[in-house]
Amino acid sequence: MPCTTILVGKKASHDGSTMIARTDDGFFDVKKLTVVLPKDQPRSYVSKISHVKVDLPKEPLRYTACPSVDPKHGIWAASGINAANVGMSATETITSNPRVLSADPLVVLQKAAGNKKEVPGGIGEEDMVVLVLPYIRSAREGVLRLGALLEQYGTYESNGIAFNDEQEVWWLETIGGHHWIARKVPDEECVIAPNQFGMDKFDLKDAFGEQKENLCSADLKDFIRENHLDLNQKKRFNPRDVFGSRTDMDHIYNTPRAWFMGRYLAPYSYRWEGRKADFGPESDNIPWSLVPDRKVTPEDVKYLLSSHYQGTEYDPYIRHDSGRRGAYRPIGINRTGVTVLCQIRCDVPEAIKGIEWICFGSTTFSAMLPLYANTDSIPAYLQRVSLTPSTENFYWASRLIGALADPHFGACIQNIERYHNAVAVKGRQLLLEYDRRMTESGDFSLIKEANQKLCAMAEKETGEALGKILATASERMKNGYNRADQ
Repeated sequence: MPCTTILVGKKASHDGSTMIARTDDGFFDVKKLTVVLPKDQPRSYVSKISHVKVDLPKEPLRYTACPSVDPKHGIWAASGINAANVGMSATETITSNPRVLSADPLVVLQKAAGNKKEVPGGIGEEDMVVLVLPYIRSAREGVLRLGALLEQYGTYESNGIAFNDEQEVWWLETIGGHHWIARKVPDEECVIAPNQFGMDKFDLKDAFGEQKENLCSADLKDFIRENHLDLNQKKRFNPRDVFGSRTDMDHIYNTPRAWFMGRYLAPYSYRWEGRKADFGPESDNIPWSLVPDRKVTPEDVKYLLSSHYQGTEYDPYIRHDSGRRGAYRPIGINRTGVTVLCQIRCDVPEAIKGIEWICFGSTTFSAMLPLYANTDSIPAYLQRVSLTPSTENFYWASRLIGALADPHFGACIQNIERYHNAVAVKGRQLLLEYDRRMTESGDFSLIKEANQKLCAMAEKETGEALGKILATASERMKNGYNRADQ
């Protein structure tokens, strides 16, 4: 699915936590937040899309997930944090090139025809969280398990996948049908990934040696050499040039998002605008990772994933059009199902290290709510979501706010910002209160009470915001008329 990812190393964050976040930009997918208990995890998994069957290990861990409410196309668990405080986000759809895809074709389902039996395809976004997250106790283990599955079963699509634990953040990108490459995100850096093969540095010597910060499929060197994939000059290995793309569509759909995120995170370290800019919206060499000019917070991540190029001439909501309004694909797009930020903290007891920040619908208009991840149940406001629109859950209420506010952006944005701020402030207040109470008492059963209060707060604030936005949209309906209008 077309998505946008941000990864934050522990020394780049304001509190020493690691963060992985992604917008899940399907086609208005109806999503919910749930918990998968070990007894409910399948022991044999069959993909709806590719029909591949995978036998799973015994004794899975409990984990959170954001599956599709309608199961007809599969689970699509999206993101979650498991009981070992490991986060996973899957997947960021990425790009490739004909040289790679011809040398290692994608493993696509071959349906039965005539005397030929069906041949299952590989694994994909539908499957990865379910196949990996319940069985790992570190981010590195996530890379190794997923890498082994890719080598065994292959994949039918090109994807990037993120993992984090208390100490590390790892990013894996698939290469063709069976190959893969992964890097540990430098602790002091942030990664910006907009639907494009991203890695621009990789240490092959480390990957085939100590494997401290670089991992890959076992035959990657031979694969590159035998298929003449290396386009690099001066002996500098740039995976993006070897495995990625460089197309006109990238310049409209992908690179502008990286430009906006980099411009926000490192406004002083690089020039992002003007004739002497280091990088522009259509640059092919925007860094995959960079050191932010100031420490990064969850609110920064939310702001970036809500972006519509505000403050630039590309903003679709800008009043005065220079001819470039709406030129590029925004990050905060209309069709997002769910956005999840998996945060693993370092300065609190083990039981409350994992915080999952949830935002449904278009991030431009929706609020992001934090929840404690170490729980065996999720409040109804986030979990009890049906396919029928309702104001009684966070998903549909968020979708309604976005649809009503979008055509009246200028009139609604003040109330939208007040709503976001209210949820952020009150959410953090509750986290601070319950962090203190649970740390002092050692009673971590309070997680359920805290999550209920967080959801009750979000329901109240969302209902009030929806009422204000509805009133504004109603006042501006085209069929409005008064006797004095004659």
